[in-house]
Amino acid sequence: MSYAVKVENLKKSYGDHTVLKGLSFHVKKGEVFALLGGNGAGKTTALECVEGLRRYDSGAIAVNGRVGIQLQSSSLPAHIRPLEAVRLFAEWNRVKADTATLAALGINSFAKKQYLELSTGQKRRLHLALALLGDPELLFLDEPTAGLDVEGRVSLHSQIRRLKAEGKTILLASHDMAEVESLCDRLAILKDGSLVFCGTAAELTAKSGSRYTISIKTEQGDESFFADNIADAMLDLLEGYRQKGIAVLDIKTDRGTLEQHFMELTGREQQ
Repeated sequence: MSYAVKVENLKKSYGDHTVLKGLSFHVKKGEVFALLGGNGAGKTTALECVEGLRRYDSGAIAVNGRVGIQLQSSSLPAHIRPLEAVRLFAEWNRVKADTATLAALGINSFAKKQYLELSTGQKRRLHLALALLGDPELLFLDEPTAGLDVEGRVSLHSQIRRLKAEGKTILLASHDMAEVESLCDRLAILKDGSLVFCGTAAELTAKSGSRYTISIKTEQGDESFFADNIADAMLDLLEGYRQKGIAVLDIKTDRGTLEQHFMELTGREQQ
């Protein structure tokens, strides 16, 4: 099989509230795939259904390969130490912990601390280490960098790239557009329980339009313009300034970000 996950017409309701409205997508082996959506869009419910942690009403889910899961919110006993947790989970799963993975995640650097003493980043790395026990082929990450500082995010992004290089398939849910654009091969955007886009970031840009911002500085001040066809827009603007006898001092262009395209596609206002 060329896919690691296949979801077809997935539906889930809580009482009268329908959360997933016939969701269909697939994740290829070896890719990093993101589920995006605002609060209440259904991405965590979808992820939990695929993980087997939540029952769904109808549809079909196929998962191909050994699975590791890092939940959005996880906790361990306050006084347990990291290597004690690793040994405990390894025993439960009847596997042996990979010392190379523990070293790569830096677990030994805080191995003597109790769980309650760990920083958010250290806890995230520990839970990722626990998810990797048993050498899973498919890894589920729900908001993996939520609450992390810049250093922690950079470190975890590095680990995700390392896992991809090792051939792991990664399905993650995230709010962070920069994270998704940096790490993911493809993404799916959910709105009100329905899929409104599935493809690459480049395909999303093509779907939404380039939407360049052109900032021009003249002797009379600064002005900004928006355009889909940057070449035609630039020629028209410069010709307009020339005819008016206004000297152009500087020009800057900025292509629309993934976040801007996401906001437009989901009908959300940028904060």
